Parts: sequence; C-alpha cells; structure tokens
Amino acid sequence: MSASRHQVSARTQALLAWFENLQAADVTRMGAYYADPLFFKDPFNEVTQLAQVQHIFDDMFKRLEQPRFVVTTAVEQGDDCFLTWDFLFSTKGQKGGKGGRPWTIRGASHLRFDAQGLVVFHRDYWDAAEELYEKLPVIGALMRWLKKRAG
Repeated sequence: MSASRHQVSARTQALLAWFENLQAADVTRMGAYYADPLFFKDPFNEVTQLAQVQHIFDDMFKRLEQPRFVVTTAVEQGDDCFLTWDFLFSTKGQKGGKGGRPWTIRGASHLRFDAQGLVVFHRDYWDAAEELYEKLPVIGALMRWLKKRAG
C-alpha cells in the first residue's frame, strides 16, 4: 500500500486495500465494506442506498479506462477516517481506438464506520472546477478566465 497510515485499524487497512485494488468485478462485493442504507456524496451524486453507490462505481468502470485510486494519507480517530487520494484514469478512446489522455484528480474523503465496522457515511471532497472542468478544451478556457476574473 502506498499511503501514509497514522494508526489506522485493521478494518480501515482492509477497506483501503480493497479501494486501491478495485476492479469492476469487485463492485458487487462492496457490501462487505459498506452498510445499507448509508450516506454517500461526491460533487455529482448524493445517494442513500448501497445499490445506488454500486451503480456509481459500475458507471465509473463503464465510462473510464483503468480507473484506480491511490490513497496517499489515512488518518483515523474513533469511527471516523479521513483520506487523501489520487484518482487516476484515462478517458475512453473513439470507437475501438486507444484510450484518451491520462487524468489525475486529487481529493479527500471522510468515512464513518458503524458498530459492525461498515462504512455508513462516505463524503468525497474535490474541486470539480479545478480538477476536471479547467482541463477540458472549451469549458476549461472559460473556467480559467472566470477564475482569473474572480481573483
């Protein structure tokens, strides 16, 4: 594992190993780590059922080439865990072509475990404007211009 671990429990170590090695087929086993119901939120989604979270991850594997998470820091206190991570992927290529350019999104997550050691709260924090929109050809120029004008 690549992350700096600051006194994290075995349950967190297992979850981080699962995330860092996540493949499309592993999404069906998410219930081994996540409760149902739960609260999950990222910049694009807010859901409360395990099946909905699984759908988000299934969709990620359908839309992106080789998505993977690299946890860079994990800090745990009681039932709360805070992570920093890099999400690496490439966009899908055009009709049978090779994948698109590589991307890295940097973010953080707040996880909370229930009494059974399952994730009952998962909130991702990352700047969609900086990490995604500013890197797109047309909208990126507009976002950078807006950012410059606001600053």
